[in-house]
Amino acid sequence: MKKDYLAIDVGGTNIKYGILDHSGILLFNDKVPSNCHCLDEFYQILDKIIQPNLKRIRGIAVSVPGKVDVRTGTVYFGGALPFLNGATIKKTLEDKYHILVGVENNGKSAALAELWLGSLNDVSNSAVIVLGTMVGGGIILDHHLIRGSHFQAGEISFVLDHFRSSGSGQNTIIGNTCSAVKMIEQIATTLDLPDKKDGKRVFEEIVHGNPQAVEIFENYCYQVAQLIMDLQAVIDVEKVAIGGGVSAEMILIREINRQYDKLMLANPVLSKTFTRPKLVQAKFRNSANLYGALYALLTQYDKKHNQVDEELNLIR
Repeated sequence: MKKDYLAIDVGGTNIKYGILDHSGILLFNDKVPSNCHCLDEFYQILDKIIQPNLKRIRGIAVSVPGKVDVRTGTVYFGGALPFLNGATIKKTLEDKYHILVGVENNGKSAALAELWLGSLNDVSNSAVIVLGTMVGGGIILDHHLIRGSHFQAGEISFVLDHFRSSGSGQNTIIGNTCSAVKMIEQIATTLDLPDKKDGKRVFEEIVHGNPQAVEIFENYCYQVAQLIMDLQAVIDVEKVAIGGGVSAEMILIREINRQYDKLMLANPVLSKTFTRPKLVQAKFRNSANLYGALYALLTQYDKKHNQVDEELNLIR
């Protein structure tokens, strides 16, 4: 009997995949470059991942950039892979492989991973912020992921940054202001490092107290703290998990907490009336979307068929 699931995380650089069991244990994982420029090439790459595993899996869970209608598994816009716009991934894969398929947005997948088995498992109301090329996110209220009327809830990247408006009156977006990739590139450029994407070297400079690196880093963490405070004023959560590759650096979590406290103290009204959420490191980083995509598939399947899985306690 087939017991395992194949989870696929589609990114602009790599397509990661793994075999997980029903309880969320990752049995195997790997990745391939996402060297595709059209939908046909994309499906060819997926086929090379799916075919060798088809005999052992009972479902495929896919995490993708862009807005996702989880009812139909249709992707809109596609983020770093614009050719995914309009792709009916769920129907295409189900028709070809005759297997259960679920599709979820990558930021929401990260949130579901933390809700299921990560740092948000023990709280009712929480949020995830994923710091990467842009800013992914997910909002959890009463233990349920909020997708919104148009599947856009938690798309933090597209919040306008009114403090950096140009002379033309146009505003940049938080996806630019709080991009971890851009922060690293800015520090690397300022320090004239040979590799402008060398995050490890950049954080070494920060930890060692390089004044130029520290100044840019602290300003970045201030922007992230300000974003979290704005979100907290609207959704009022107990805990915010910070994910993305840079979240492995504990100095990042400490500095965002420090900047958040500074914001609170700078405004007497906030310090007296605003309840501070816990800002913590996300448990899952590079593999988060694999876990979250599977959890989305399992919960959707159980809801559809009115099944209760006691082992996972999927229906709370």
